[in-house]
Amino acid sequence: MSWSCANACRASSSSSRVACGQSFTTSCSSAVLRGHELIGIDARRLSGDTLLARELDGVRWHRCLRCDSWLPVHPPAAPARELPPAREEIDLPLRGKPLRDVIVLRLIAINRGLHFVVLGLIALLIFFFASHRDTLRGPFYRVLADLQIGASPNQPTSQHGLLHDVERAFSLRSDTLKLVAAVFVVYALVEGIEALGLWHQRRWAEYLTLIVTASLLPLELYELSQRLSALKVVTIVINLAVVAYLLWAKRLFGLRGGVAAEHRERENDVGWPALERSAPEVVGAPQAAAIPGA
Repeated sequence: MSWSCANACRASSSSSRVACGQSFTTSCSSAVLRGHELIGIDARRLSGDTLLARELDGVRWHRCLRCDSWLPVHPPAAPARELPPAREEIDLPLRGKPLRDVIVLRLIAINRGLHFVVLGLIALLIFFFASHRDTLRGPFYRVLADLQIGASPNQPTSQHGLLHDVERAFSLRSDTLKLVAAVFVVYALVEGIEALGLWHQRRWAEYLTLIVTASLLPLELYELSQRLSALKVVTIVINLAVVAYLLWAKRLFGLRGGVAAEHRERENDVGWPALERSAPEVVGAPQAAAIPGA
């Protein structure tokens, strides 16, 4: 049963609000954002499973299954059950490295989702421009003429910038513009598929993201060499970080033991054996001393 941090804080005493069995990590920050995962706070009495909860001097201490914090909770005024649920009835939350991986993958998914939206809008604009080019040609050249009249007579016409790009677009055939728009549509769809797969932690999406991102890096570096801009630098840094993370942390293409090593690492952080290894009695006296009854 999940319990919010606000309730946990209200139930905690002013002298000892949270007794923590580990340093502040991703699991702790996730507990702050999503609430502590406490078991048996609605039970009339505690069972003998001290891995989940224990009682000392009439005060119940419940362990957060997400961040390993121990929180003092008063017995319920109207118990919903006699005992806390058995271990086989409990769905353990993500913690440790698997939880960090979910957070990072979803951040990448949000980035790819933004790409999907921007590329889709660009494709729509190009399709609209290709279909109404003759209608837009007159107003554009009137605006361009007004800008040139307002500029210094000795100033050469710029060969860069938005106006130059639009002027060049008018010189292209409608079929060519529609082909460019179709390329943007395909790219947007790929980015959307990446975002959806990464959000749900699909292995194939990690491979797709790595291949697409790495294949575009040479083009991005070439564009940066032609015209330096802060946006291009930030984009390249983000994409390099994504490629490095997927290769190293997610062990793609068999790197660092591949998917088998990742599964072993996941089992080390998630599951009842992981909780038993991080129990106060096992971790050691300095940390266990903060937990009543340890």
